[in-house]
Amino acid sequence: MKNLSYLLISLFVITVASNAYAQGDKSKRPSPPMTASGQVGDLKIEINYGAPSVKGRKIYGSLTPYGKDWRTGANEATTFSVNKDVTINGEVLPAGKYALFTIPTEGEWTIIFNKNPNQWGAYSYNKEEDALRIQVKPSKSDKLQEQLMFKVKDDGNVHFKWEYQSFAFTVKGK
Repeated sequence: MKNLSYLLISLFVITVASNAYAQGDKSKRPSPPMTASGQVGDLKIEINYGAPSVKGRKIYGSLTPYGKDWRTGANEATTFSVNKDVTINGEVLPAGKYALFTIPTEGEWTIIFNKNPNQWGAYSYNKEEDALRIQVKPSKSDKLQEQLMFKVKDDGNVHFKWEYQSFAFTVKGK
């Protein structure tokens, strides 16, 4: 009976330790962390985000409601970092790290650069902390983008694609 107790306690400890490790290893998440980065001259751009997959779901207007603040990814808020002052679609944004949120609608999206990059999702999002908001027109594609993706191109254009939607904005050093 004593050996059985030791065995059960050992199994319990192994199970708890395995679960703690899996939760700490973010790459094992259903929406794994990804980074998109690029450099234009001495300007460095980095976007860190959780990359969910469509998995047969209707995304826009359903999972991601129209007209509501969205973390533009999964898990922690998506972050956008630049090492120097920039313009984004012609609007000034100081160097730093920001939470990147969007408000999708069917005709136009609002891209938000918020001064508080350390947020979980958009649950504690505060509009008063916005550093910049820009408007972009989304594009529709016939080709499914299964996993959410950001891409920073060599010319400073930042592209976002997920499901059948995409948008882009331009980042230029000041």
